[in-house]
Amino acid sequence: MERKIKLKKLNEHITCEICRGYFIDATTVTECLHTFCKSCLVKHLEENNTCPTCENVIHQSHPLQYISFDRTMQDIVYKLVPNLMDNESQREREFYKSRNLPCPKDMPLVHDSDDKANEQAHQEADYHRQDEQVNVCLECINDKLRNLKRRFIRCSSQATITHLKKFLAQKLLNGIDRYKDIDILCNDELLGKDHTLKFVYVTRWRFKDPPLRLQYRPRVDL
Repeated sequence: MERKIKLKKLNEHITCEICRGYFIDATTVTECLHTFCKSCLVKHLEENNTCPTCENVIHQSHPLQYISFDRTMQDIVYKLVPNLMDNESQREREFYKSRNLPCPKDMPLVHDSDDKANEQAHQEADYHRQDEQVNVCLECINDKLRNLKRRFIRCSSQATITHLKKFLAQKLLNGIDRYKDIDILCNDELLGKDHTLKFVYVTRWRFKDPPLRLQYRPRVDL
């Protein structure tokens, strides 16, 4: 027999302890599994290295590398709370517009000059286009790895640095299982494996023109 449950009975499980609102870009601390809005947690960790809920130390010097986007939780919140996803999308567009910045959701697809022949195929393919999209340029900064033939890619903003590492390992090292042999950097700063592209864009590339430019190099001698 079906049983209806009022949303307010679930609120404590789907709201951020910092802002008291519903999770937006739900992000979980990997050490203690407490979840918050990403923007709330990142702002907190700019001056603290502990979890806002349990106050356990996340990491002494690099707590941002020990948080991870929680897609399952975010999907649950969007399904439970009517119109939340649409309203948040509209607010995000208004935020970028008020600052005369391009909204990542509206960025055009970027193509390398050698890739125009494949444009139609990419337009017809499924690249999680319901997600916010990010244009990325991947550049090699070590002569032990070659540059990709297609340096420009477009993918979901929720893709992580680990996803990019696996992509590079498949293309350059002939095996996805070798992704740990590759480092990815932005502005010469090593990126954490669980950082999403949206997080990298907002924290490292917010005031620069697209595409998001990332560098890659071998972690060890290949």
